[in-house]
Amino acid sequence: MDSPENTVPASVDIYAVLSILLVAIMWGATNPFIKRGSIGYNELKADSKLGQLWLEVRFLITRWQYLLPLVINQLGSIVYVLTLQRTELSLTVPMANSLTFVFTAITARLLGERQSGWKIYCGMTLVILGTVICGLDKML
Repeated sequence: MDSPENTVPASVDIYAVLSILLVAIMWGATNPFIKRGSIGYNELKADSKLGQLWLEVRFLITRWQYLLPLVINQLGSIVYVLTLQRTELSLTVPMANSLTFVFTAITARLLGERQSGWKIYCGMTLVILGTVICGLDKML
C-alpha cells in the first residue's frame, strides 16, 4: 500500500487533454449516427415480451448503421477508462461529459438535424468556456 508521501498526483498534460477530447468526440460524434441507425426500432411489434425482445435485438445487430457507431462509441469508453487512470477524476469526468454534448450537437447539425437556433450555440459556447476554465484551473 502506498503511503501519502509516495503517491504522485495525476498530471495534466497535452496528452491528457487530447485523450479527453478524443473520448468526447468518440462519444458525441457517434450519438446522432446511433440514433439514425436505430430508425424503425419503435415500429417493431411482437405478440409476446420474449418475441419483442428477439425482434429488437435482431433488428439492431443486423444493422451496420447502428453497430459501427456503437462500436466506436464503446471504444471511446475504453479510452475514457485509460484516461481516468492517468488524469484527475475531477478534470476528466466533467470535461469528457460536457464536451460530448457539444460534439453531439455539432455532428447532428452536420447531418442536417434541425436545432433550436441561438440557444444551442449559446449553450455550446458556455460549455466550452466552462471546460476551458476547468482545464486551466487544473493546469495552473
